[in-house]
Amino acid sequence: MSNIKRMRIYGILATLLLILSAGFGYAFWNKSLGLSRENQKIAAEMQALELEKTGLVMRLDSLTASYNNLRTENEDLKGREASTVALIAEKDAAIKKIKSQNRRNLENLRKQVADLTRIRIEYETIVSTLRAENDQLREENQRLTGENEQLRGENTNLSGKMDKLAKQLEEQIRQTQSARFKASSFRVEVERRHDKLTARAKKARTMIVSFDLADVPEPYQGAQKLYLAVTNDKGHPIAAANPIKTTIQAPTGPVSIVAQQVKQVALNNTQRLSFTYKIDENLKAGNYVVAIYCESGLLGVASLRLA
Repeated sequence: MSNIKRMRIYGILATLLLILSAGFGYAFWNKSLGLSRENQKIAAEMQALELEKTGLVMRLDSLTASYNNLRTENEDLKGREASTVALIAEKDAAIKKIKSQNRRNLENLRKQVADLTRIRIEYETIVSTLRAENDQLREENQRLTGENEQLRGENTNLSGKMDKLAKQLEEQIRQTQSARFKASSFRVEVERRHDKLTARAKKARTMIVSFDLADVPEPYQGAQKLYLAVTNDKGHPIAAANPIKTTIQAPTGPVSIVAQQVKQVALNNTQRLSFTYKIDENLKAGNYVVAIYCESGLLGVASLRLA
C-alpha cells in the first residue's frame, strides 16, 4: 500500500475519531447541563419550601399567642377551662415535632409544609370559633350584668321599703304601747355558733337583747314580769317552741302580745338587764322588730335587719 493511501486512511480514521469525540463531548455536556438545571430547580424549590415553612411557623406562633389570649378570656367569661385545650395541645406537639426535623430533602420538606398548612387551617378554625364564642359570651354576660343591676336596684328599693315598714311598726308600737318608764341603751345583737356576731339570717342562732332601766317609778319597783317579743316587719311573731300569749296594761289600754320569752325580775331604781334567746327556727332574711314589755306596757323597741 502506498504512502498516499495510508495517509488517506489515517485521515479518515482521525476524522471519524474527531467526530465521535465531538459527539460524546456534546452528549456529556448536554447531560451535565440537564443535571445542573434539575439541581438548580430542586434547590430553588427547596429554598421556596424553606421560606414557606418559615412563614407557616411564624403564622402558627402568632395563632398560638392569639389562642392563649382567647382561651384565658373564654375561661374568665364562663368560669371553666376552654374545651379546645386538649386539641390545641395535640396541634402544638405536632408543630414542635416538625420544627425539630433536620432532614432537608425535597420530599421531606414538601411533607412538612403540607402538614404545617393543614395544622394552620385547623388552628385558624379553632381560633375563629373561640373568638366567636367569646363575643357571644361577652354579650350574654353584659346582658346578665344589666339584668342583675336592674334587679339589684329593685331589691335595694324593696329593701328600703321594708326598712321603712319596720321603722314605722317600731314607731307605732312605741307611741301606742309605751309604759310610764322606758329602757335606755337598748341593744339587740344576733350571734351564730361559737359566740360570734352575725347579720346573716341563716346563721343566726341566739338573740341577745340588753338595756338599762333607770329612774323606775316607785309604784313599778319590785316583782315584775318582763317579756321578749320578736315579730317580722308585718307584725307576725317569729316561731317559738312555747309562745307566751298575754295582755299588758299599756297607758292607752290593754294590748295582747305573743312573746317568745318571759323573765321574772325584781326591779329597783336602776339596773342593767338582758335577755338571751335561743332561736328555735332558722330566720328568713328580712326585717324584724324586737320589743321588751313589762306588765304595764312597752319598755323598749328596735328594728333589726338580717340578710
